[in-house]
Amino acid sequence: MACVGSALGLRCTVRALAAEGRSRRNWLVTASVAIASGIWTMHFIAMLGFGVAGSAIRYDVPLTLLSLVVAMAVVGLGVFTVGHGRNRWRSLLLGGLGTGLGVGAMHYLGMAALRLNGTVSYEPPLVALSLVIAVVAATAALWAALTVHGAAGAVIASLVMGAAVSSMHYTGMAAVVVELAPRRTVLDGVTATEFVFPLAVVLGSFLFLASAFVALSPTARENAENAEAAEAAVAASLDTAVVPSR
Repeated sequence: MACVGSALGLRCTVRALAAEGRSRRNWLVTASVAIASGIWTMHFIAMLGFGVAGSAIRYDVPLTLLSLVVAMAVVGLGVFTVGHGRNRWRSLLLGGLGTGLGVGAMHYLGMAALRLNGTVSYEPPLVALSLVIAVVAATAALWAALTVHGAAGAVIASLVMGAAVSSMHYTGMAAVVVELAPRRTVLDGVTATEFVFPLAVVLGSFLFLASAFVALSPTARENAENAEAAEAAVAASLDTAVVPSR
C-alpha cells in the first residue's frame, strides 16, 4: 500500500510539472491525497498486527481522522513546494522535508489515537532516527521521480518512497515503550476492525482506481501531439477542399 500510494503520488507530481494553471493544481492535490492515503493505510494495516499482552487496544476516532487530514495537509505543502518552486534543488529539499515530516506527523498522531490500559512512551533517539529516515528517503524519491524518466524511474521512486514509509513506521514502533497499569477500565474508542479496517479498504480502493485513471489518461505531451495532429488534419482537408464555382 505504501508503494502504490507513493507511485500514484509521484506520477501525479510529474504530471503536474508538465501542466499549467488549474490542471497543475489538480494534479498536485491528487498527489497529496494519494501519498497521504498510502502512508495512512500502510500505518494502520501494520497496526492490525500490533498487540499488547494484558490489555485490549482501541482507537480514538477523531484523532485517527485528524492523522489522515494532517498527513494530507503537510504532504501537500511539500508537494506544492516541488510543483511551484523556481529553484529545483531548493524545492526538492523543502519538498522532501515537508513530505517526510508529513509521514512522521501521521505516524505519531496515529499512535496518539491508541488507547490501552497503560501508558505509551518513546525512546527519543529512535524517534529522531525515524524522522530522518522519512525526510531523506522522501527527498530521494522526489528526486528519482523528477530525474529518472520512464517506467524504470517510476518503479524505483515508488519503491524508495514505500520503503521509506515502512522503515519509518517500524523504526518508530521500535521506539515504543508500553507500561501496563493494573486497572481494567473500559477503554474509550473503537477496535481496529470496527473503524480502521473499513476506512483502510476505502482508501485502498481509491488508490487502485486512481492509479488506473492516471495510467490511462494521456500526458501533456500526448495531448499536445494529438492537438498538432488534429490541426494538421484540418489544414490538409482545407488545402484539398474544392470550392464550387458560381
